[in-house]
Amino acid sequence: MDAFYASIEQRDNPALKGQPVAVGGRPETRGVVAAASYEAREFGVRSAMPMSRAVRLCPKLVIVRPDFRTYRAVSEQIQEIMLACTPLVEPLSLDEAYLDVTENAWAEPLASVVAKKLKDRIREETGLTASAGVAPNKFLAKIASGWRKPDGLTVIAPERVESFLQKLPVEALWGVGPVTAKKLHAAGIKRLVDVRTVEPERLHEVVGSLADWLQQLARGEDPREVTPDRPTKSVSEESTYAEDLVDLDVMRGEIEAMARRVAGDLQRKQLTARTVTIKVRYADFTTVTRSHTAQPATDDASQFAARALALLGRTEAASRSVRLLGVGAHGIVEEKQGEGG
Repeated sequence: MDAFYASIEQRDNPALKGQPVAVGGRPETRGVVAAASYEAREFGVRSAMPMSRAVRLCPKLVIVRPDFRTYRAVSEQIQEIMLACTPLVEPLSLDEAYLDVTENAWAEPLASVVAKKLKDRIREETGLTASAGVAPNKFLAKIASGWRKPDGLTVIAPERVESFLQKLPVEALWGVGPVTAKKLHAAGIKRLVDVRTVEPERLHEVVGSLADWLQQLARGEDPREVTPDRPTKSVSEESTYAEDLVDLDVMRGEIEAMARRVAGDLQRKQLTARTVTIKVRYADFTTVTRSHTAQPATDDASQFAARALALLGRTEAASRSVRLLGVGAHGIVEEKQGEGG
């Protein structure tokens, strides 16, 4: 999806159309940008950027608080559209998914035509635009999907794979973030095709165990299949506070509310969990986690809250100010599987 959160806000509030919009927290409260409209991106505003910096880059930026309930509802609507085309849908996040359309509901042999139909249906039913990448594997499709945003459709036919790869920098490779890219550049490896020709031993010196995987991708090879319904490994929620928390009762209230919301998420997804984890970040940025595991797995909100509060008592929250709190559920079990395995 294109600038998903911001696009939904612009769709639902006509006054925001054509305006530079950022979804996220306030600049004076340590907020960060969760999504930026394309109008805001022209000023250099990007996701995960501190909102204070975003406002400096774009003084007329319109800041909207996120409404994740609406975003999830729209995401589910889009997923239903995709599932009507093929059962092989692998969601990556609320706004992104892989589809294997080798076989599809329209018996359409050309994946590019399938992508066009999906884009049209999404626009008709949600009023939003999506960008699609069509390619022989996940790695190439992912890159192609971002090639001509917004509202893009990029097709990499098998005979075009090599010419496409020739254009790419090492940053395009899966697993190469800013730190790894800097190491590769320092070693003179700047383009994707350079990764193929460098000695394997040299590449191992630079990126360690990632070397074999990067060389495989650099050849345009990615054997991973589209896997629908990937098991959820954890459900969590956390919050960074505008002002450090110093009152233990306030912290307890926050932890209890988060624990109950996490349990609610488990219930909606028909999951249970064995382990409750909390995260506490003190004012000096020191971060600690505490966890408790019990059988059987549960989604009971009261149990989650009680266990999370007990874990808070095992921290120094009573004597130190706190800037972040979080609660997570781990050891996930699908309800239909039960506890027998």
